[in-house]
Amino acid sequence: MGLLARLRKEWFIIGIVLVILSAKLLPGVGVKEGPLRPEVTITYIAVSLIFFNSGLSLKTEELRNALFHVRLHLFVQSFTLVFFPLVIWLLLQVLALTAIDQWLLKGLQTVSCMPPPVSSAVILTKAVGGNEAAAIFNSAFGSFLGIVVTPLLLLLFLGSSSSVPFTSIFSQLFMTVVVPLILGQVCRGFLRECLERRKPPFGAISSAVLLMIIYTTFCDTFSNPNIELDPTSLLLVVIIIFSIQVSFMLLTFAFSTRSGSGFSPADTVAIMFCSTHKSLTLGIPMLKIVFSGYQHLSLISVPLLIYHPAQILLGSVLVPTIRSWMTSRQKVTQSLWRLPGCWLCSSSDL
Repeated sequence: MGLLARLRKEWFIIGIVLVILSAKLLPGVGVKEGPLRPEVTITYIAVSLIFFNSGLSLKTEELRNALFHVRLHLFVQSFTLVFFPLVIWLLLQVLALTAIDQWLLKGLQTVSCMPPPVSSAVILTKAVGGNEAAAIFNSAFGSFLGIVVTPLLLLLFLGSSSSVPFTSIFSQLFMTVVVPLILGQVCRGFLRECLERRKPPFGAISSAVLLMIIYTTFCDTFSNPNIELDPTSLLLVVIIIFSIQVSFMLLTFAFSTRSGSGFSPADTVAIMFCSTHKSLTLGIPMLKIVFSGYQHLSLISVPLLIYHPAQILLGSVLVPTIRSWMTSRQKVTQSLWRLPGCWLCSSSDL
């Protein structure tokens, strides 16, 4: 792959680096009451646009097709929104005794509370040849579920800014998240044929808006002289994030392939990616709402900004290995079914 093609493919990760550097050089542009007016353009317009775009892009018919695989959905949602946050909370009780920056540790907890992403888990599941419909359903359903569950988890584990009451948080979430999502789905019903024919770049639109949100978040940080990022803490957090992702992928693989699980190899692929991936597109706007007024908001956001490219990088590296495993597993299953008397076997025995 040429350099230009590589840059085009990784433009969003490059964009994150560039907007953070821009925020360092020009922090006054994106601060509250600055020229960009983020208290209006970001808090309301940009966030609403992201979720309207998500509602417009979600294929309702594909979600309907995967609806009845209840056991798989229950496993994924329980893992990502219950087991994941609890394990990270326990881990942080130990890490709190170390010298790692406390705000970065709080950021690790926010990562654990996030729902699965609408894009990366589906893309990687499709690349491997796994259960794409199940991945689409769990990513979309998890996003909808996350609108309610994620703020509750954030408030439970971290508390809220004292300047934003509980009712205000959820009213703002409703107006900037729920309403745009519903409007997006309604508009999709009228524009479905046009959208399928033209195939608008939904992902690119959301990513571009997200870069604006990241820029203003870091403008707040760099305009505050009292906030410093410890390089050692940052390096340790990167190592911890990769360790968490590898450990949880192995754990979901072990659970979904054990005897009697009832999951096919294609199901296992969807489970591994959907259960361990976390949404940056939903996460940053939610943090912006729930922790409005926190001077350390950008430090809390750092682990999520690391987790997003890390999950894509790790998933991409593992695609050939997982595809090879799934192919060989499917061949074994097909061979067993061809053996005499194998009508006695069931998928749960394999």
